Amino acid sequence: MAERDPRPEVVVVDDAPTPDDLAAVTALLDRAPKGDFRIVVRHARDGSPVVIRNHPLLADGTPMPTRYWLLGEPERTMVSRIESRGGVHRVEDEIGLDAIAVAHDRYAAERDADLPADWSGPRPSGGVGGTRVGVKCLHAHYGWWLAGGPDPVGAWVHAHLELGDGDRTPPET
Repeated sequence: MAERDPRPEVVVVDDAPTPDDLAAVTALLDRAPKGDFRIVVRHARDGSPVVIRNHPLLADGTPMPTRYWLLGEPERTMVSRIESRGGVHRVEDEIGLDAIAVAHDRYAAERDADLPADWSGPRPSGGVGGTRVGVKCLHAHYGWWLAGGPDPVGAWVHAHLELGDGDRTPPET
């Protein structure tokens, strides 16, 4: 039996935002982005943005710890439902803090590698979403996982979405 693609509804890309993308991201954030970003995951059906990858510094030099930002719908709402139902504590118990710490370290290393070589100002800190220990936000983990990151928390979120925990109908088997 062929292995099922775990991300069938999205496409991983690395696109500079078009004017239409900027308008869509602004609407999804309910504000204009404050820094440079790229579209890294789109919905397969219509090309709308699902995940953006932020530059580690905002336009004014302020550190931006959140590298991957899940903003697409319905994904954002479904992940919010899992969070509101105790998902953060459940994933910490099921995945374990050691595995989560490894993910934080990988995320921080990737983000920090994108800083200008001569940057001497404040730097982003922490791992996924700026967190140092445990899980702060399932959205940031799932966004990174959708973009291809090796995030066990994002994989856990996806598995729970597939089960219908975000109130999406599970796929037929």
